[in-house]
Order: sequence, then C-alpha cells, then structure tokens
Amino acid sequence: MADGEYRGLIHRNNADLAAWLARRPPEAALEPDLPIVDPHHHLWDAPHRGRGTYLLPELLVDTGGGHNIVSTVFLECQSMFRATGPEPMKPLGEVEFVNGIAAMSASGQYGPTRVCEAIVGWADLMLGAAVREVLEAGIAVGGGRFRGIRYGTSWDEGVAGRHVSRPIPRHRLLDPTFREGFAELGKLGLTFDSWHFFPQLPDLLDLARAFPGQTIIVDHVGGHLGVGQYAGRQAETLPAWKASMQALAQCPNVNVKLGGLGMTSFGFGFHFRDVPPTSSELAEAWRPYIETCIELFGPERCMFESNFPPDKQSCGYTELWNAFKIVTRGASAAEKKALYSGTAARVYSLTTP
Repeated sequence: MADGEYRGLIHRNNADLAAWLARRPPEAALEPDLPIVDPHHHLWDAPHRGRGTYLLPELLVDTGGGHNIVSTVFLECQSMFRATGPEPMKPLGEVEFVNGIAAMSASGQYGPTRVCEAIVGWADLMLGAAVREVLEAGIAVGGGRFRGIRYGTSWDEGVAGRHVSRPIPRHRLLDPTFREGFAELGKLGLTFDSWHFFPQLPDLLDLARAFPGQTIIVDHVGGHLGVGQYAGRQAETLPAWKASMQALAQCPNVNVKLGGLGMTSFGFGFHFRDVPPTSSELAEAWRPYIETCIELFGPERCMFESNFPPDKQSCGYTELWNAFKIVTRGASAAEKKALYSGTAARVYSLTTP
C-alpha cells in the first residue's frame, strides 16, 4: 500500500494516544484567559469498534489543560443509538445519552465548563417530510439542548471513501427526497452541520442557495483531502477547494468550522512521528486553511473547533488551541471573540461568554 493511502487508515484509541502524547512535555496554554466555546467534539464508549472510550472524564482531562473552555457543543457520532424501537427513532438514544452528560456537567460538580451546552444529533433526512416526527422527538428528549442535526455526505472513490463511518451515495445533497427532509429543519428552527469531502462542496453550494434561510455549518474547513489519489497534489487541489469555499462564502446562511485538520485524512502525517508535533508546527501546516476561511467568510462566520477525539490523532488538546492562537496572533480582540466564542454562541444559541 502506498504511503499516501496508508495515512488515511490510522486510528488509535484514547489510551494509545495518551501514551504517544506523553512523549512530549505538555505546553502551557497561550492566552489562557480568552473564553473559548468548543463547538465540535464527540463522546463515545465503543471499544468494540476500535474507538475506545471517550466520555466525560476523558474530555475533562483534555479541556483541563489551561485554556478557558467555557462551554462545548456535542456533534453526532453514532453513539448510544437505541437498540430497540422504530428504526427512524433509534438515533434519539444519542441525544438522550448526551443530555444526561450535559445534566451532570450542569450540576457544577465537574468544573465550570458547560459541557454539551448544545447537542447536534442525527436524523435520516431520506425520510422526507416524515423526519419531522423524529426532529420533534429530538427536541423533546434534548432537555432544551437539541439544536440541530449533522448529516455526513462524505464520498470518495479512493481510500478515504472506504473508511467513512456511514457510506452515502455520491450526490445525496442533491436528492429531492433528502431536500424534502432538509426543509423540515428550518420549520423547526434547527441547524444543519455538513460533513463531507471537498469534492462535494459544489453540491452543498447548490443546497445553500436553494435554502437561503437555513443555517448551515461547514465542518472541518470543507473537508480537504491529502490521502489516496489526493496525496501530494495540494498544488492542484487547494485552488479547487478555495474556489468552492469562495462561492459558499457568498451565501450568508453558511458558517464554517476551523478545525478537523488533525484528522489523518488531511494527509499531514503527524501521527507517524515518534514524538507529537509542537503547536508551532501545527500552526505552520494549518495556517493556509484557517487564514483562507477567515479571509473568505470573515470572523463573524468562522468558529474554531477541537473535533476531539478524532483530531487527537495528531496532537494534544492544549497544543491544538495553542496552534489556533498562534495563527490568530495578529487578530483584534473583537475578531478573536468572534472566532473563539461569539460565532459559535450565535449559531448554536449558547450563553454568550
């Protein structure tokens, strides 16, 4: 197997990652007083799927590294679906599970961070208009925290496509039945997170134009790829990615998350190192993506995300936020407020720091 393909296949569990990260002394947090809303992380207990365990204790270890994490948003990851009942309603188990963890955090016994202040679940939009019943049930069981859904449409003919968690047909975002279900989100005031690879960006653009009133969040800077057939081709793929993101930026209903860059699919190869990278090394590698998105969308539509634990494949939580702060070292106080908390608070209706 070619090295470029191999990069997309690594996924270590939390215990193995902790041992790897311990090979470099942890960094001190930069700008430790800056309030941060982490608008994208996961929780799971899935050793049978090779994911290991990442629940409240593991998250608190990561968020406790010195940065001022005031609240977080949970994003769906097929965790704790109901084992029984109607198939369309099974994803509600994830919302119930996360709402319980959010309630634990809200007790104040686990520190000041409002863990899972908002919950983004999953629902099958291919149910068409009938998905409304599922969405209304999500609102009911979400304890006032249910904000919307994420629907992954990642498709790739190469190695990246063989390792997506939920295989989807190539142009799902253009499907009329999908769009019938998508229309129900706006009727209920719910958000839509989109996770896909960058070749699907034109499809998302078409969707955003068709539903200008729907709040859309582009996850992980639009899903650029650096593995498989895309390995070593940044000179031609980055301009294509930028052109699509530039078109999306013309849609005022679209926001973008700055993160996901620690995932192995981006092809940076940090997970191959014997010693984890420093925040300065991360900043240098990630800067072109981050600065391009901020330039195109503006700070008021960009939000930094941890995407933990997937991004933990490349770095520690403290180093990740340090890298972001290095990239934005020249930003104004108002710009930093938007990037680190304000945009996320607006999009997900959170308590403003």
